Order: sequence, then C-alpha cells, then structure tokens
Amino acid sequence: MRNSETGRRGVATVRDDRVLPLTRWVARVIIPFLAAAFLVLYGLPSQTTRFFAWTIRPEMTPIIMGAGYGAGVYFFYRVSTASRWHTVAPVFLGIATFTVAMALATVLHWENFNHSHFTFVLWVVLYAVTPVLVPAVWARNRRTDPHEPPPGALRVPRIVRVLGGSLGIVVAVSAVVLFVAPDIMVGSWPWTVSPLTARVLAGWFALFGVVNVAVVLDERWSAARIPVQSQVLGFTLVLVGVARVWDNFDTSNVLTWGVVGGMVLYLGAVLLLYLVMERR
Repeated sequence: MRNSETGRRGVATVRDDRVLPLTRWVARVIIPFLAAAFLVLYGLPSQTTRFFAWTIRPEMTPIIMGAGYGAGVYFFYRVSTASRWHTVAPVFLGIATFTVAMALATVLHWENFNHSHFTFVLWVVLYAVTPVLVPAVWARNRRTDPHEPPPGALRVPRIVRVLGGSLGIVVAVSAVVLFVAPDIMVGSWPWTVSPLTARVLAGWFALFGVVNVAVVLDERWSAARIPVQSQVLGFTLVLVGVARVWDNFDTSNVLTWGVVGGMVLYLGAVLLLYLVMERR
C-alpha cells in the first residue's frame, strides 16, 4: 500500500518515490551546460581565456572544475532516467549549496570576469537561476520519498555513516571558512590560486561535504549508490588531471601530499565500500 500525506491544500501526496517530470526535465536542460563546461575546462584547461567566462591559471583549478562538471553530467543523466527519487535526492542539497557559492563568488569578483564573452552570459544565467531552481526541485520532489527502507533493504553500515558524515561536516565547515577568508588558500594552497578561484574551489569542497552528510543521513544503500558512483568518477578525473599537470604543484608544500594523498585514500575507500556493498 502506498504511503500518502495530505498537503497544505488538502491534496494527498503519494509517497511512491517517483521522480517527477519537472525534475527529469530540469536534469535534461542542465546536462548540456555541464557537458560544455567539462569539455572546455577539463579538455582545454590552458585555454580558458579563449573559451571560458574568465581566465583561470594554472591548469589544475579548471581541471578540478571540469572533473566536477563531468561527474555532474553523469549524475544528472541518472536523475533523468531514475525510477526512484531517493536514489538521487541527497546530491541535490550539495548542488544547491554549490550554486549559491558560485553566485556569491560571481558577485564578489565581478571585475575578474570576461564580460564580453558569451560564456560569461551563460555562467551568469546558470548561477542566477540554479540557486533557486535546484532547491525548489528538491523540495517539490522530496514529498514523494517514503523515507523508510522497505523490509530487507540493504543498509549502509553505521560506522561508514559516522565516518562519512564526520568527514562531510569537517569539509563543509572548512569550505565555509575558506570561502569567507580566501586569503588562507591563496597563501598556502599546493598550486597558485586567486581569491576568486579559492572561493570557487571552496564551493566545490562544500558540495562534497554537504553531499556526504546528506548521504549518510539516509541509511539505505540505494540512496548512496549513485552519489558514490558520481564521486568515483569525479575523483578519478581529478587524479588523472593531477598527473597531467603535476608541474602546477609545489612539491615542497606539505599540503601537496596531504591533498593528493587524501584524494587517493578517499577514492580507494569509496571504491572498496562500493564493491563490498554491491556484493551483498
């Protein structure tokens, strides 16, 4: 029997875990923007002056951004084809946080953008609309989520949820600090960043942290599967990018080894988790 509840207008909302048509269409509209950003930033990281909304130096920053957008293409494709809302829901909160960070960074560093380039117009439109659109889609579709795991559903082990949630909180809080005080990154980061790129990277960190927290709040493995797949893709692309532009890194900086080593360890951990859970 389907769960239901009565909304404010007295209309019953069936908690059948469906993905609403609006959610699918929003995902389909967003995918081309993310794909274009991935091709430019990840494929041509040294050509941002010609092909992007602002010049980004050195190449490691656009590579990270491109990897994130590439993972986003995969995620929104899964949204557009998913049969159950809860399997994609947790990532929406992280994306909402990210879009707000990008909108604020754009306003704070308006003078750094190439105002005459058409990609600047696309960037402004995207981050003027999505900070409202993404949370609205999440709020509307979440009413279909039954929340309770069905009998016999595979559950994420408690220790994994505690560790993942703790990491997410630490990263999310750190991201807020770095966004508010980007000079911390400017003076210490393993590769050169400006106040604008420091805030943009902080937005990506916030996305990662919030997603981790949102995922572990739901004990259903089915709610974690697609987010984990997206993270595996994103971190793999980033680490391939690290190898491509290793000369961007200051190898005398201890953070270089901490950041790169941390990404390697995290990728290994989520891959192991994925393999173990999928074999159960």
